[in-house]
Amino acid sequence: MSTKTEGRPIVDWSLAASTGAFLARGGPTVPRDEAERAVVELRDLTIDAEAHVRELTGLGAGLPLLPGTVVDRPGWVRSAAAGLDALTGKALGDVQRGPFAPVLAGGAGVQTGVVLAFLASRVLGQYDPFGGEDREGRLLLVAPNVVTAERAMKVPGTDFRLWVCLHECTHRLQFTAVDWLRDYFTDEVERLVGGLTGADADGITELVTNLPETLRQAKRAKAEGSLALADLLQSPKQREVFDRLLALSTLLEGHADYVMDAVGPSVVPSVETIRARFTARRNGGSLLDRLLRSLLGVDAKIRQYAQGAAFTRQVVDEVGMSGFNAVWTSPNTLPTRAEISAPESWVRRVHG
Repeated sequence: MSTKTEGRPIVDWSLAASTGAFLARGGPTVPRDEAERAVVELRDLTIDAEAHVRELTGLGAGLPLLPGTVVDRPGWVRSAAAGLDALTGKALGDVQRGPFAPVLAGGAGVQTGVVLAFLASRVLGQYDPFGGEDREGRLLLVAPNVVTAERAMKVPGTDFRLWVCLHECTHRLQFTAVDWLRDYFTDEVERLVGGLTGADADGITELVTNLPETLRQAKRAKAEGSLALADLLQSPKQREVFDRLLALSTLLEGHADYVMDAVGPSVVPSVETIRARFTARRNGGSLLDRLLRSLLGVDAKIRQYAQGAAFTRQVVDEVGMSGFNAVWTSPNTLPTRAEISAPESWVRRVHG
């Protein structure tokens, strides 16, 4: 499962998976019959959820309606490690050489495993476009995290489980109904990672040369909340790729967030209560938890949900769902990072 160069792993993904699975906490104590009901319900609800998403969005007509895969926290860690291996393997294929490569790979594997263990207690579900035995995609639902969240928020279990499935099924449709999206995403990740680590990695050279000024910019950006540290690590060429990936990720997350609420109370009767309590929970946590979320970029991800949902909502209000679906025509009709913040500019460009 490891990415290799001349027989040596770049990141030891097997070690990352085993480390993360070992460190991941087991989840809440649930009676066996209740746990079994939650697993069955989550698996079955993905079929209902995707049918609702298709009706709302107009995507995916004719595709099979498939159940999701329900996993525990270690299961999610192992799947996430495999997906990252598949996504980054080609881009990292020619990077790491030299006698210290095995040591570096092992260190990177342990560090990655620690991060995955932290995230494993928070992820409710995920669509991995590269998951599954055939690498054709896999929808995962993390049962202990779903049960933990619904208990903490005191919301109806079935409503919350369906609401989560709506989000993940939207992601599945994005990649299965839009036939070019998976390859486009893979190519952009390869450009970003390959550029940072290959012959064109002028961004890294520039960063080292100007490290004092870079650190001052990072401190100032953090104080202003205007720029992520990742932005400072890019050469002009890589910054363009990074901006495209950030815009795409914001669109995908925001579109899914919009859909899970827009399906409405006829499908999820307590949707307004769930959204209010979930948003409060998403923004809360202990000081340590908030620090770790910030370091891992989770807080930036939360902002993406809001920005992407606002873009989707405004575009749908202006040109309808069929007009919004023009985003899926080709890479050229995806919104830019600037257009995410100014949806009317995307409407003018695409719809005249």
